[in-house]
Amino acid sequence: MRMAAHRIVFANEKGGSGKSTTAVHVAVALAAMGRKVAGLDMDTRQRTFGRYLDNRAAIMKREGRALAQPVYDTFDPAKSGPIEARLEAMADGADFLVVDTPGRDDENTRTAISTADTLVTPINDSFIDLDLIGQVDPDTYKVRRLNFYAELVWDARKARGKRDGATVDWVVMRNRLQHLDARNMRRVAAALEELSKRVGFRVIPGLSERVIYRELFPKGLTLLDLAAIGQDVGLAHLAARGELRELVAGLQLPMSMVLTPQTEMA
Repeated sequence: MRMAAHRIVFANEKGGSGKSTTAVHVAVALAAMGRKVAGLDMDTRQRTFGRYLDNRAAIMKREGRALAQPVYDTFDPAKSGPIEARLEAMADGADFLVVDTPGRDDENTRTAISTADTLVTPINDSFIDLDLIGQVDPDTYKVRRLNFYAELVWDARKARGKRDGATVDWVVMRNRLQHLDARNMRRVAAALEELSKRVGFRVIPGLSERVIYRELFPKGLTLLDLAAIGQDVGLAHLAARGELRELVAGLQLPMSMVLTPQTEMA
């Protein structure tokens, strides 16, 4: 009997966290491992996830290249019907369903979060983004109270447990890491550690701030494709690919779905 698709939902109400870029890279990485991956872009207006994969499909057609590519679609509330049905349809036959939600709070996003097996919230390494989850004392940098997004996820996790008894593994990803202000990074890390114990999420490193990600978008390429297209891979690109490997490992996805003879990310 085939296992149900593992749903990975990327959600953050604040824009600019690298959410869509990270979602695309995770989806392509899993597809490159030989898994059947479906992707759903729920941001009908901006549609960064979908456009990224459109660009990827276009370069494959234009240059006759065979690249790992998820099956994907865009959710349109006016045309696609209830989000629950659309998620079910996209998950059918897949090993993984990667969902990229819009940077806002709405009922469809809350529903998607409540169906997640793994919920990924990328945040920039700053107190501005951290404020989404909890408020920090300006003098001591200790967490004073939980914020609205933590409460939203708490409600979604309760809904999931009530519906089918399953849990939502919440992963907060420190994305766009920069190494300019070590003291600030330590303070953010300490606050996240305190919050993680109170709220129940895991913290993992994400992708650093690198120009390469902006350069790859128009062609729909990822870090995993550079060698395949014959592009020289410098030390910075090798480091970035190492970050991606660590990111996928940090998600702690079901190993039976990930470990195959072709799991090595080139």
